[in-house]
Amino acid sequence: MKCTGKGISVFSVLVFSCVLLTGCQSENTVAKYEAENYNNNLYEGHLYAEDLCVSKDDVEIEDFTGDSSLHAAGLFNIDDKTVDYAYNIHEKIYPASTTKILTALTAMELCDMDETVTVSQDAAASSFDIEAQVCGLQEGDQISMEALLNGLLLHSGNDNAVAIAEYAGDGSVEDFVNLMNKKAEELGATNTHFVTPNGLHDENHYTTAYDMYLIFNECIKHQEFMDIISSDSYTADITGTDGTVRQVTWYPTSYYAKGEAALPDGAEVIGGKTGYTGEAGNCLILLDQDESGKHYISIVMGADSKPLLYEDMTAIINQIPNLS
Repeated sequence: MKCTGKGISVFSVLVFSCVLLTGCQSENTVAKYEAENYNNNLYEGHLYAEDLCVSKDDVEIEDFTGDSSLHAAGLFNIDDKTVDYAYNIHEKIYPASTTKILTALTAMELCDMDETVTVSQDAAASSFDIEAQVCGLQEGDQISMEALLNGLLLHSGNDNAVAIAEYAGDGSVEDFVNLMNKKAEELGATNTHFVTPNGLHDENHYTTAYDMYLIFNECIKHQEFMDIISSDSYTADITGTDGTVRQVTWYPTSYYAKGEAALPDGAEVIGGKTGYTGEAGNCLILLDQDESGKHYISIVMGADSKPLLYEDMTAIINQIPNLS
């Protein structure tokens, strides 16, 4: 049985769900009502709002003009629970590889970091298009869940995403993605529907900038997640089918981390996740910290180019000192 370290498997989740359906019908009805009425309740402050940043409409920053060509953008003060900037945050968008934050969150709640995963043919790097971002996994490789998650979040490996999904989904990527969607719904991200663990484009794979805030806000509560996104690199030990161990080092894909974009001076960038497809555009979600220690989640989705992505993100983060 996979992911036994935390005592959870897909089978046990399904069994537990069946028990709830048969024994807690009235509670299930309430949960169904809350989910169906998420938007109204959220804005009225009855559901989730006490611990979250909430805004129904766009929010402007005085003397700041955002890039109207973006699909969506937002700045969330997660300590004061305020939405300081919002542009199209409830509009449907494609998330590209920012999807992988939910992949990581779901896996971290199912598996221990020291569990060993054997890479399947479908998860091998050779099964992806040549343009796809991969970590170089080979069929039969043995690698720890910790290493897979580091490659997933730092290097954005699409092969790692499938290896994680197959393992944590007891052999089924589809079952794992169903668990991802279930987790999103639990977090109130009810305008999200994913069909892959890596975010490669699919018309039925979508979210909103606000839902991505909700998911990322949960991710950063996990120390393992924080350790990964704030690191400069990770060296993985991978055991091949012949028993030899090779080492591979992965680095963050963020231009801030790579030194290819000037760092904002409005706050410190702690880390985050990048994403890109032709349909999604260039995407970036970050955790930032200002001089007083307050934390922010900044999101830019759908920039036309990488330089524009970081120009927009820097402009948003540089507004933070003006908000206090």
